[in-house]
Amino acid sequence: MSAVEETAGGSIEVIQVLFALHPGFGAQELCGPLEVLSKAYHKIHDPNTKAFECTFAAASQGVTSSSGLTVKADIDIKTAHEDLGEYDVLIIPGGSGVDDVLKNNSEPLELIKAFAKLQISDPSKERTLMSIGTGSLLLAQTGILQGLAATTHPDYYTKMEIICKDAARRGDLEQTDVMEENYVVNNARFELGDKLEENPFVLSKRPDGRRKSIARKGSNAWKESVKRHESNARRASLRLGGLRLITSGGITSGLDASLYLVAAMVSHESAQEVARVMQYTWNKGVTVEGIDV
Repeated sequence: MSAVEETAGGSIEVIQVLFALHPGFGAQELCGPLEVLSKAYHKIHDPNTKAFECTFAAASQGVTSSSGLTVKADIDIKTAHEDLGEYDVLIIPGGSGVDDVLKNNSEPLELIKAFAKLQISDPSKERTLMSIGTGSLLLAQTGILQGLAATTHPDYYTKMEIICKDAARRGDLEQTDVMEENYVVNNARFELGDKLEENPFVLSKRPDGRRKSIARKGSNAWKESVKRHESNARRASLRLGGLRLITSGGITSGLDASLYLVAAMVSHESAQEVARVMQYTWNKGVTVEGIDV
């Protein structure tokens, strides 16, 4: 299912993205990231070099958001599980329907766990799991946030902490650092470069010592990184097999996190161009873990 774009320097594989939708998902938590990713090109201004291809998965053919928007799913959840290895990115929107998912222990909880396990069993591929808004509560429920840092919609910080503590009690007692941030990135990928001061992602350090938003530069550099044995070994040594894990706050934070994803997997210039076209000011988040791979 991988689409490939031909460029002067050879072929560039389109990054495959899976949106896992549940009844009552937040429409803007889907549409915001979708808009950002659909406007990202490997070669700026060249729509023939699209960077991402998005697929919608849901338990039923049609899934309705909390605001009444009905989206036709491309595949069902069973197929999503079967084809999970073909995707580079899994995105979990939040929304009011998250409460029912937690109450009923329903999908996409198992899909989230399967994606994380896939990275642990096969760290040779670079994968990203990203949640928008209260979608992070679903990540917390699965226990994969233990020992990591995360954020969510500001109105749900307390609920997030409670879910994370419950998950820690069920697991190995490792806690989750719930941060009041725009978005939080764990297991980042970035290229430091020869001149650190010129890297747009390495900004001034925060008071707690953590660097701000960091990502790797260079179109399709994500694909090159998986070819190096050293990268694979170092990735395997990280939590969750080096799964890049991004959680974001409210609706606009989802836009910011999506722009980070474009910058990390395509190029910083592409992310800037998407923000310009959307007439949007990109607000950076924080990176709490990163290795130069």
